[in-house]
Amino acid sequence: MKIESLVIHGGVDGDERTGAVNVPIFQTSTYKQPSFGENSGYEYSRTGNPTREALEKLISDLENGYAGFAFASGMAAITAVLSLFKAGDKIIISNNIYGGTFRVLDKVFKNFNIGYIIADTTNLKEVKDKIDETVKAIYIETPTNPLMDVTDIKGIADIANEKEILTIVDNTFMTPYLQTPIKFGADIVIHSATKYLGGHSDVVSGLVVVNTSELAEKLHFIQNSTGGVLAPFDSFLLIRGIKTLAVRMDRHNANGKIIAEYLKERDEVEKVYYPGFSDHPGYEIQTKQAKGYGSIISFVLKEDYDYKKFLSNLELVTFGESLGGVESLICHPASMTHAAIPAEIRKKVGIVDSLVRLSVGIENSEDLIKDLDAAFKKSK
Repeated sequence: MKIESLVIHGGVDGDERTGAVNVPIFQTSTYKQPSFGENSGYEYSRTGNPTREALEKLISDLENGYAGFAFASGMAAITAVLSLFKAGDKIIISNNIYGGTFRVLDKVFKNFNIGYIIADTTNLKEVKDKIDETVKAIYIETPTNPLMDVTDIKGIADIANEKEILTIVDNTFMTPYLQTPIKFGADIVIHSATKYLGGHSDVVSGLVVVNTSELAEKLHFIQNSTGGVLAPFDSFLLIRGIKTLAVRMDRHNANGKIIAEYLKERDEVEKVYYPGFSDHPGYEIQTKQAKGYGSIISFVLKEDYDYKKFLSNLELVTFGESLGGVESLICHPASMTHAAIPAEIRKKVGIVDSLVRLSVGIENSEDLIKDLDAAFKKSK
């Protein structure tokens, strides 16, 4: 089944008992047990819930994985995955990784003696050189948030396999509609499903897909033990959002290209980060491992222009956290999404104060350009 059909009919397709075309919301905390040692497959909704299970099967189908897991947020999903490791282990991470991922590693897991090593994951030799006996995983985003660096998933997976360590890929920006990391050798795929998978800025959620029964058993144990599960109603909303993923991502992609080309021509803009430009360092790899370039664009305003004035004068584009909704959203990474990363690291990799990140929505592109035009003119 092609993915355009799979987003609608994958996982659990409707309800066999009633014929309902949508999976019902099983809003229950517990289940009746017929007798001692017997149940209908469910005992307690933290351990398993039919609505959540339908979502978990759906994301597993979409990512070509062995099993899926749904969590109450993207950070809950990341935390569960990081809980696979033990004291003394280290994880190689991308050098401009999402600030929340860095924060939980640096401020929480470091307390348990689980460390990290920062690397330019676009440089496979650098990654390989940083692996020692303490490194147990390579954790990448591709493209990265917010500088849109592109990492060769297969190249990383090949190194990880050689060293007998895990490859973890945050696939939030691309979604399985555009990129399926497990096909390139990834062991674990993570999504902040709050973003494109939900697509409507109305649900906070996280998803994980693993490629083996061993990882599935371990992650289910962590999910059940720590309890950061996604609620039935939120699971229903996420299934509903995923049904329109294909048509939304096509529009996001088209608008992203139009707006990126527009920004590249603006006198106010010093630099545009977008992997769909042929002169982007990762363009060839992105073209090889994904079927699109997404709609996240980061750009730097020139010194003569005030990014605060620019942001405050936008009307159609919403200034706020998050990304991937049908509405266009813009944020200031240095003070918002990446504030947890030390200033010296931000500056070194290019997350400067004049950098803004735009998540292009599915509005009319001419209306978006008109709004950006007006804000640029008032940013001097």
